Amino acid sequence: MGRHSLPDPPRAAASGPRPHARRRTVTVATALVLTIAGGTTAAVRGGLLSFGASCRDQAVRLDLAASPDIAPALKTAADRARDESITSDGRCLDIRVTARDSYEVADELRSGGKPEAQVWVPDSDVWVQRVTADAASTRLTRAGNVASSPVGIATTPSAAKSLGWPDRTYTWTDLAGATLQDDRLKLGAADPSRSATGLLALTRLTTATAAAKDGGTQAAALAKLLSQRTVDSDSQVLATLPRDDSGTERGNPKRNQALLLSEQSAYAHNASADGGERLRTFYPTDGAPRLDYPFTLVDEARLTTDESRAALRFMTLLDGKEERALLTDRGFRTEGGGASQALVTRAGGRAPQPYDDDPPEPDPATAVQEALGVWTITVQSARITTVVDASASMTEPVPGTDRTRMDVTKDSLLQALATFTPEDEIGLWEFATRLDGNRDYKVLEPTKRLGDRVGDSTQRDRLSAAFNSLEPVPGGATGLYDTTLAAYKEAVSSYAKDKFNALVVLTDGVNEDPDSISRSALVSALQETADRERPVPLIAIAVGPEADKDELEQFAEAAGGSGHQVSDPSQIQSVILKAITEAGSQS
Repeated sequence: MGRHSLPDPPRAAASGPRPHARRRTVTVATALVLTIAGGTTAAVRGGLLSFGASCRDQAVRLDLAASPDIAPALKTAADRARDESITSDGRCLDIRVTARDSYEVADELRSGGKPEAQVWVPDSDVWVQRVTADAASTRLTRAGNVASSPVGIATTPSAAKSLGWPDRTYTWTDLAGATLQDDRLKLGAADPSRSATGLLALTRLTTATAAAKDGGTQAAALAKLLSQRTVDSDSQVLATLPRDDSGTERGNPKRNQALLLSEQSAYAHNASADGGERLRTFYPTDGAPRLDYPFTLVDEARLTTDESRAALRFMTLLDGKEERALLTDRGFRTEGGGASQALVTRAGGRAPQPYDDDPPEPDPATAVQEALGVWTITVQSARITTVVDASASMTEPVPGTDRTRMDVTKDSLLQALATFTPEDEIGLWEFATRLDGNRDYKVLEPTKRLGDRVGDSTQRDRLSAAFNSLEPVPGGATGLYDTTLAAYKEAVSSYAKDKFNALVVLTDGVNEDPDSISRSALVSALQETADRERPVPLIAIAVGPEADKDELEQFAEAAGGSGHQVSDPSQIQSVILKAITEAGSQS
């Protein structure tokens, strides 16, 4: 798990010396504590490992916010430390644990808020990454990990039997295919925008399907199907299962036969089944992502030395034999313990399901962000107008390839198009200078629903053809300002209620039309046009070194959007999905 610990002092309940293998984990946390203390000698003389009832007179009080699934175990450990007068620098530990959904704490921290807690244990590092990616967020310091739990698919017994459990194994692609092809297997999940379990599984599913032919379309279809069977949070998802497996609710369309679920959640559900039907768990053969419960200091700079040391002291206590037992008894895996057969069996796993495989490398942050972007536009449906620079500079080659900026841009846009569903509305403009009389822009395809039929083809077909037909205009300059304002006014005036509305502008240069409005006039006009009741964030993307990202950011922010820069046009799809996710989370 990557957790590090200090040696524990003798305790009455201890059963002999700790194995040598556990001692090798004494590294980073030790260094952190001793650095704060000013050295090993100071730590020892300061009473870091001392005991005594008198320590309660000046106990170190810390508030710890924890994911609801792990909070009870941490509370029991904190109560035990308090009852046994465990100390840091001669002062008792007084740790108060509060259960809070990880997404709620993350949202608070991203806004720069200062929660009461000095320590945060979310269920996954994806929340920490989301917070630390924003410069305006409250600062977080990772100190280690408390536990882990792999994420797979848990099913009712009848569904498991139809899927061949436990003898038949599946990849994420196989499981996605089973869901898409067989309407009888109703797959549910907690909202990936609020659940790390849902998001990690969705990332694996979309990444796996994206590699196949028409993968983007399949990924979008899977996300759309899943979105129809999600609930707000992890605490609600188990309630979507049938009340029993006798068939009395088998025809109820609101009930799920399979869930994206952590091993620990399946374990806890089965432990409370009281003789009833228990879930069966599939562990995908291409790797089950894991919840990793990072132990995180919140705004460490505001903590006193005593608070920092006490927090790390408590983290190292969680590596003790009794504390690890608290975690495993509740269905969590701990460092060095491997996959307990008893734990897996209670969670619904059984060989040959690959439950004891080493966890895969975590998905890159970009993959997680893309999956969340696909989810955002899938759940809400989107209305997006794309405005593409067709000036002569788009003929410039992309370094390291034999392709032009326009060639790679078209490919990236087509990949992005594949992630949208028939309910989404997408349009395309191109711009240079004087493309349509005195106008610097031309509407190639109006913004319409992709599933709409236009003659013998659909809007998706027509849009794909329009993307493919994009070509740089010989001698064309960059008419950026007038085009941006015209497209934004059109997007606001044609706003679609109950959809995610946005304008995407891609350019590889700066404004070159001497007859256009000025930058300051553009910013003012965008601010006047923006409407809180009809929000249309402007996503401006600078492609290549000649584009001015700072300029794009200035007028994008005036319209409630964001500016981005890519050195390679192939990155456009990722940037669009990331920007949509960010804008969607603020709407």
